[in-house]
Amino acid sequence: MMPLDSWLAFTAATVVLLIIPGPTLMLVVSYALGQGTRAALPAAVGVALGDFTSMTLSMLGLGALLATSAELYSALRWAGAVYLVWLGVKLWRAGGTLAAEPARDRVAALKMVVHTWAVTALNPKSITFFVAFLPQFMDPARDFATQMLVFESTFVVLAFVNALAYALLAGRARGFMRSEGPLRTVNRIGGGVLIGAGVMVAASKG
Repeated sequence: MMPLDSWLAFTAATVVLLIIPGPTLMLVVSYALGQGTRAALPAAVGVALGDFTSMTLSMLGLGALLATSAELYSALRWAGAVYLVWLGVKLWRAGGTLAAEPARDRVAALKMVVHTWAVTALNPKSITFFVAFLPQFMDPARDFATQMLVFESTFVVLAFVNALAYALLAGRARGFMRSEGPLRTVNRIGGGVLIGAGVMVAASKG
């Protein structure tokens, strides 16, 4: 079985990453601003399916990478650290802007699921997360498939809950989500967290 402390550490890191607004959450917020809370469930389902798709592919690739090339794996971890810092600086500089216009047209639930799935599956944030952070929590001596199942299930469930919460909040508080002050605060906190995470990854051994 997986040690409880490793799972708790992974869960905490996942929560921090997920709450930071990115392309996927901006799309979810856009739907909620335009269509209200009715958009919450289909948007969250699409996010969960997209994360499942991208993480399955990235974890399978990570498993092969761990077994073949330590040097290449280390290079990818450095690339992940640089990406996180770059994303953090970009988010910090965004100020109080919302990188998504409200989607006011009535989009069918299935179309919304497909759209959010596609955006999430193609979002490099989740792939970067697994490549950069997952080795900190995995035990090479334990079964890879079991660890993959636990980590992926945890991430997908938390991603669904996070997207659902964002959509519900945006749908019920449209004026607040459009105002500049709260968005600037969220962007700067999120940017600082991402920069710190990138520095931490770069400074870690491996």
